[in-house]
Amino acid sequence: MLPNPQSGLILGIESSCDETAAAVVRAGEQVLSNVVASQIATHALYGGVVPELASREHLRNIVPVARAAMQEAGVDFCELEAIAVTEGPGLAGALLVGITYAKSLAFALGKPLIGINHLEGHIHAVLLEMRQQTRMALPLPLLALVVSGGHTHLYLAEPLHVEAGGTGWQYRNVGRTVDDAAGEAYDKVAKLLGLGYPGGPWIDALAKHGDPYAVKFSFAQIKPKAHRTGGQEVGGRRFHFSFSGIKTAVLRYVETHAMRDGIEKRRQALAAIPHAKPADALTLCDAETLGLIASFQRAVVDDLRRKAFAAAEAFGAHSLVVSGGVAANSELRERFTKEARERNLPIAFPSLSLSTDNAAMIAAAAWPRLRAAEFAAEELSATAQLALGQG
Repeated sequence: MLPNPQSGLILGIESSCDETAAAVVRAGEQVLSNVVASQIATHALYGGVVPELASREHLRNIVPVARAAMQEAGVDFCELEAIAVTEGPGLAGALLVGITYAKSLAFALGKPLIGINHLEGHIHAVLLEMRQQTRMALPLPLLALVVSGGHTHLYLAEPLHVEAGGTGWQYRNVGRTVDDAAGEAYDKVAKLLGLGYPGGPWIDALAKHGDPYAVKFSFAQIKPKAHRTGGQEVGGRRFHFSFSGIKTAVLRYVETHAMRDGIEKRRQALAAIPHAKPADALTLCDAETLGLIASFQRAVVDDLRRKAFAAAEAFGAHSLVVSGGVAANSELRERFTKEARERNLPIAFPSLSLSTDNAAMIAAAAWPRLRAAEFAAEELSATAQLALGQG
């Protein structure tokens, strides 16, 4: 046990998908640097992340990004107290780049290595900023909705009691997507409609100009089933999501309303604009297209909202945290905040810079592990489907 770490400086490394990131954070709350090398331009041509290309870009970026983070923080490598790295979930090849670098660096410096679950990192992005702002701690237990391009999960979370043997957090998974993640649906619908990548910012910007009630979308009810974990059934109510159906519904609408020609013209027009932005697409979208976009977003946000608040009530959560890339969505923030206020339920979101993948959240999540001397084994490797908590 390390009750009083000397410097509290942790270098975080994140490479789970398409962004190479490094950050230096002191004591889980003071961000000294947070450097991110984005691969959006690389993957935009394909309308989604290409795993092989992502791994190659991580190999190019990992060393200069880590050096930049250290330089920006004004810290020498010898001053670090630990190295933290995302061990999963994510793309196996991408994860391995970050893990291999972090293990090599930790070995060379003689520093402990801490493996962090990417999903836990997103939750700690919010907790990190609340500590920075010296705001009152969220009432516990809290319900965390982690919603991004690769994940849509609900976790009941609270710190471990000291008498239970730790200073970290414990998580119970009470909901997840059974197919596409919400952010993945955004990307696929944006691609289908001839818009740019990633789809979230494009749809969010254009939805403001459309009628959110133009197209009626509905979500099929997911029947509760007995879920098995470690061979044992996990009972209790669960709140699952499914976004593949609405993606198919958008495709069907496009086909039945003869929108293909307009989509192809829009795709070609945007391709001819260097560094095209959502504003460039506005004049290329008619009222029907804008209504379809607005209706899609309203349906997705409404499904997330209903289930998140229902889960908070069902499990007796005293506060709500929404994190991940989709947490940057303006309509989601507005509608979640409104309902939370009506329910008198404290709610928190990360800043826009910490909503998407970053390494500051990984370093922040590692702080309780450092204090408890919970370090990674030498065998640490990438776990593409790494689960968080129980359930």
